[in-house]
Amino acid sequence: MWEAIRRWFDPAELRSVGEPPDYRFSLANERTFLAWLRTGLALIGGGLAVAQFLPPLPMSHLRELIAVALLLLGGAVAIRAVDHWARTERAIRLGQELPASRFPAILALAVCAGAVLLVVAVLVRAIGGR
Repeated sequence: MWEAIRRWFDPAELRSVGEPPDYRFSLANERTFLAWLRTGLALIGGGLAVAQFLPPLPMSHLRELIAVALLLLGGAVAIRAVDHWARTERAIRLGQELPASRFPAILALAVCAGAVLLVVAVLVRAIGGR
């Protein structure tokens, strides 16, 4: 694990592997990395918005739980983005198949589960408010 983290901060080590690729592939990999970072930032922003602006929900500490979950998910997306970028860049330079990842599916399920929880919270509040 520490070896992988060290590689994130050592561009010379990454460039010493394999052959220099067509720059368009490296730039596409970088754009994908930046898209994942934007996703992480959006989740973090959503977590902060929930913590600051969502009114208290009928279930105790649900608002805080949702906020913390979004913040942690945003951080996980950012870490996963840099790891995927480094593994993909290495595979491109070595002419290997690109690394597969289950993370997009896991992220989609987590976001869906969060949306379902919010729908339940909104409905409970609407029904209880009558």
